[in-house]
Amino acid sequence: MKTESYIITGPTASGKSAFAHKLAMRVGGTIINCDSVQIYAGIENISASPFAELPDNQQPTANNQINGIPYRLFSILPLDKQISVVEYLNMARLEYNAAIDAGRVPIFVGGTGYYINAIINGISPMPDIDNDVRVRAREMVARDINAAKKMLPENFTATDPQRISRALEVFLQTGKHISEFQNLPRVGAITPTPTRILINPPVDVLKQRIAARIPEMINGGAIDEGRRIIAAGWDTRRAIGAAQICAYLRGEKSLDDCISDWITKTNQYAKRQRTWFRTQFNADSEITNID
Repeated sequence: MKTESYIITGPTASGKSAFAHKLAMRVGGTIINCDSVQIYAGIENISASPFAELPDNQQPTANNQINGIPYRLFSILPLDKQISVVEYLNMARLEYNAAIDAGRVPIFVGGTGYYINAIINGISPMPDIDNDVRVRAREMVARDINAAKKMLPENFTATDPQRISRALEVFLQTGKHISEFQNLPRVGAITPTPTRILINPPVDVLKQRIAARIPEMINGGAIDEGRRIIAAGWDTRRAIGAAQICAYLRGEKSLDDCISDWITKTNQYAKRQRTWFRTQFNADSEITNID
C-alpha cells in the first residue's frame, strides 16, 4: 500500500502555507518545512514563516504546533549556523518517518528548489568535509565571491553564496569539482514519491499579494529581525528582504526605497521560481486559485 504524503510548493506569496495547513487539518498531517530560509530562527517575518505572528515570548520550538497541527524544521537553526542539502535531507527523512510512525500524513511545504529536488530525486553522494575546510571556503566566498567562483568550472552557474561555498569546499577537500560527484547515482529520495501539488496563482494576483505582504512584514517585526541579522553577521544575500532591511538600518536606503526594492526583488525571485516549477517540477496537480 502506497504511503500517503505530499509536497506542496509554489512561488513566494502563492498561498502554499495556508493550503498545506488546510490539507493537514483534513488528513491529519504533519507539516515539514522545505524552505531554506524558514529553517532559521529569529527572522520569521523576513522568511514569511507560518510563525511570523507569534509574540517574542512565544518563539517557535522544535515541537511547534498551529491549531493542533505539528510543524517541523521551522526556526530550528541560529543565524550563525549553516547546513548542507545532505543534512537537510537527513533531517527531513527523520521527520517523515516520525510522522508515519505517529500515524500522521507527512506534508512537505516550501519553495526551495534544491530541497524539493532532494526529497523527490535524492542527492549525489558527497565527500565528508573537514570543518576547517568548510570554514575556509565560507571565508573565501564572504571575502570575494567572484574570486571564489573563478576556482570553479565555467559551467557552474549558481549565484547563491551557500551553493558556491559548498562547491568550493568540495574542491578544496578533494581537488575534484562538485559536478563529478553530482554525476554519480543519486540516493536518499523519499519513497514512494510524495504527491506533488503546485500552488500557482496568476502573475497579476501574485504581484498584488507581494505588494501587500511586504509592508505587513515591515510592520510585523522585520526591522527588529534586521537588527538580529546585523548582530549575527548573517549573509544578507541568502534571503530577499534581509539586504533591503539591513541597508535601511545602516542608513543606506530610505524606508520607502527599502520596501520598493524588496517588492521588486521578490517579484524577480517569484519569476525564477515559476520557471523552475515549469521545467523541473512535474506536478501531479496544479491549483491556480485557493481563495
